[in-house]
Amino acid sequence: MHRKAVRLAAGLCAASLLLAGCSSSTGGSGAEKIRLMVWSPSEDQSKDSGQWLQTCCENFAALHPEWDITFVYGVADEAGAAGAVSQDPDASADVFMYANDTLTTMTDAGALAKFGGIYAEELKATNSETLLDSITMDGDIYGVPFTTNTWYMFYDKSVFSEEDVKNLDTMLEKGVVSFPFTNSWYLPAFYFGNGCTLFGDGTQEELGADFGGENAVEVTEYLIDLVSNPNFKIDQDGSGLAGLRDGSIQAMFTGSWEAAAIQEILGDNMGVAALPTYTLNGEEKQMYAYAGSKAIGVNTSTKYMKASIELAMYLGSAEAQQLHYELRTVIPCNTELNDVAEIASDPVVQAQNDTFDRTSVLQPFVASMSNCWTPVENMGKGIRNGNITKANAAEQTAAMNDAMNSDGI
Repeated sequence: MHRKAVRLAAGLCAASLLLAGCSSSTGGSGAEKIRLMVWSPSEDQSKDSGQWLQTCCENFAALHPEWDITFVYGVADEAGAAGAVSQDPDASADVFMYANDTLTTMTDAGALAKFGGIYAEELKATNSETLLDSITMDGDIYGVPFTTNTWYMFYDKSVFSEEDVKNLDTMLEKGVVSFPFTNSWYLPAFYFGNGCTLFGDGTQEELGADFGGENAVEVTEYLIDLVSNPNFKIDQDGSGLAGLRDGSIQAMFTGSWEAAAIQEILGDNMGVAALPTYTLNGEEKQMYAYAGSKAIGVNTSTKYMKASIELAMYLGSAEAQQLHYELRTVIPCNTELNDVAEIASDPVVQAQNDTFDRTSVLQPFVASMSNCWTPVENMGKGIRNGNITKANAAEQTAAMNDAMNSDGI
């Protein structure tokens, strides 16, 4: 969800992860006895959420009588798992979930297994190329994607038409729009729209950040005007959702994690759409969100590689993704589910997939990306506070770009 919202605390080790219990599934006569430790967020194991993980593992065991499997379940969110696996692979899970922006943490440690051969062929047949790119390095696929991770727009259909929501400035003429302006997972959307780039195509670390040219200055000046618009509100500390609830805001930018709350507030008037354009110096510019994914990974230290790979493939399969959606509204990404009526007709699914495919850029996972978050956040705060003005926009934009290309030394 939000960048770094669930970052692993410094120094966290595998032993600190909470074991959630274990269960056994007995195979037929002569079945090989194996033990698989599986990590997932607590919500996937909660009785209140239908125990998705346990259900899927039991289904997997039934499909594989050649193995007599004892499952051990542990709790680790998609961001935290990477740190533990890379620090101590031998003490970590065989199979776990991870966020794609933590991929290099594990590959640098040699702790994340590659998916090749028939597994790679199946993944290519059931996922978009863009999605697989999010978990691919040097041509190798490192897991099974189970959902995309990005943000888009929710709006009140009684205020905005489908035509209105195609352009942000048009929307601001008709109603109040909230945006997480000081959050650096969101603010780059405007800079990307006017040709700014990060690390070339996102993987070329040597190219650095290109957020400092005249095109970037034009965006900074646009943002200064945007903040001064009385119909534009900065979403922070839940103010966007609160504004929807009391009627003071009619549109906001967020992701699937707040869809249920927005649905409760707006009911049949809830509209969802990919990112709009904005009008810069008379020209339409497309906003672009960061996009990533979450995947099922396999530990290279597992004693049972074949079973672990097969389990990962099952947990990311169309069957498991559909159950994930039904139990926890986790947005599926497997292309086999595109024709399932319940899923295909869900406006949140449509908006998330449309955003990922059309109005997003793959969030870079090169090491230098860590230098980019704070300078962009400071730009948003500086504009909000009035410290960055049109008089110093060029200077401040160049300073942001310099900081994004610095490692702090």
